Amino acid sequence: MTNPLADAYLILTRVYRDGKYLKQAISETPVEPLNRARTVKICYGVLEKDIYLNYIIGANAAKPPKTPVKIILKIALYMLEFMDKHDYMVVDSAVELTKKAGKAGAAGFVNAFLRAYKIPPLPERADERLSVELSSPLWLVKKVKRSYKGETAEILSKDSEGVCVRFASGAEEYLDKPHIETPFDGVYIFKNFVRDDGFDKGGYTFQSVGSVAICSAISPCGSLLDACAAPGGKSVLLSGKCKSVTSCELHAHRVELINSYAHRMGVKVKAVQADSSVFNPEYENAFDAVLCDVPCSGTGVINENPDIKLFRREEDIKSLNEIQLKILSNCARYVKQGGALYYSTCSVLPEENDSVVYEFLQTGGFRLESIDSPLSHRKTKFGLQFLPHISLGAGFFVTKLIKQ
Repeated sequence: MTNPLADAYLILTRVYRDGKYLKQAISETPVEPLNRARTVKICYGVLEKDIYLNYIIGANAAKPPKTPVKIILKIALYMLEFMDKHDYMVVDSAVELTKKAGKAGAAGFVNAFLRAYKIPPLPERADERLSVELSSPLWLVKKVKRSYKGETAEILSKDSEGVCVRFASGAEEYLDKPHIETPFDGVYIFKNFVRDDGFDKGGYTFQSVGSVAICSAISPCGSLLDACAAPGGKSVLLSGKCKSVTSCELHAHRVELINSYAHRMGVKVKAVQADSSVFNPEYENAFDAVLCDVPCSGTGVINENPDIKLFRREEDIKSLNEIQLKILSNCARYVKQGGALYYSTCSVLPEENDSVVYEFLQTGGFRLESIDSPLSHRKTKFGLQFLPHISLGAGFFVTKLIKQ
């Protein structure tokens, strides 16, 4: 029988050692089909609880273990603390895996650690305690707390509601499964949803409720430019309310993702490879509307992408702000007089949202236009902020600006 920790170890090694994103690591790693669901759960769980697991290891180990051993300890600790697995099975499997991973010299340490570790008390300082308790980076806890005060724990600990599915047709065939209705037609969130041939036939697609909410905030128009479009979900959905959609993406392989997405869903989208931060004279004053769904910290979708907590650094925010403002300022030149410029992120941090819009508006030429959404949200000075604990798990921001 396959070691129950082995596949998770291979995947997480790609994440911790090689810097791969979790979804990419899972797709690149052959996994035993029978136990795939368990393996994926372990991988997501370990990354979700990474800081907490590090805290336990740090409190119980005299010195930091080497990366392979540390990964094995994290997997075992997650299974023991959060999956209610039998101690002997987990410990024996961890020791066996340590030997197979070429770290036989550490097998005794792994065995002794897992049999004797204690859960340490949480730190006394409030922010540090919250960081460990929520398993969120300290810098992120401080930033969210500064903006949302007593809601910090709810925002950073809110679990994903499930798999969000947007149906183009045939939704009634699937609604016998447990689901949550959203305020958007044909969009439902399922606790469990197994992909079938309906996906390949274009009957439905997977699209987050936050992404759908952004599209909902965009008014019907003639020509629309989706400036940072991959993998194409927004472009495809907006093709139903705009006469033509041009989708820009920086990397060639991601342009192909957009083309594939549009083809599968049976819609027409013009996908082009382009850097939306660099001016294209052909696009000047050419579009009725432009959507800038810019690169961001991803702090609003950590519940679905726990590796963000591992890879994102506080110093990244400043460089992201520069890119965000550069894309927004450049794409503003593509909007026709009287046309709309939309700015969106999947971040809960005001410095990526309101602050960027404020900075942009100082240059003149655009005015703020009020928008609304059927998805629960908070109105900020410059737009709509969706938050995980009130918006069905979604942490997104969107605003609308009109070219004067």
